[in-house]
Amino acid sequence: MTYTIGEFSRLINLSIHTLRYYEQQELITPQRLKNGRRCYSESDLTWIQFIRRLKDTGMPIKEIQKYAKMRAVGDATLVDRMELLIKHRQILSREIMNLQEHQVNLDNKIDYYKTAITERIEDN
Repeated sequence: MTYTIGEFSRLINLSIHTLRYYEQQELITPQRLKNGRRCYSESDLTWIQFIRRLKDTGMPIKEIQKYAKMRAVGDATLVDRMELLIKHRQILSREIMNLQEHQVNLDNKIDYYKTAITERIEDN
């Protein structure tokens, strides 16, 4: 199945502007019809979903661009793509650890306030 840019935009809940930006940044390369209009496929859908997941994990656009260029080359870059994802996963793991430490600190402060409030109520 193929989609116009408007249909594809609604399907994936991304603006047409964002799709054009992704194309400008060489993240996606939709096919063109004879009249020059963009034509998106199911494989474009899968690829955009992966790009969004990478963005959601905090991968910078430059790194996503690097990945997209390697993907366009084909299987000769499988190892390089895997290494890029491993590197990003390590960064993500460190960020998760930092967030967990912040959560523990917040939990400790919340427990402090709960105790302080309970003791204050009991004193009255």
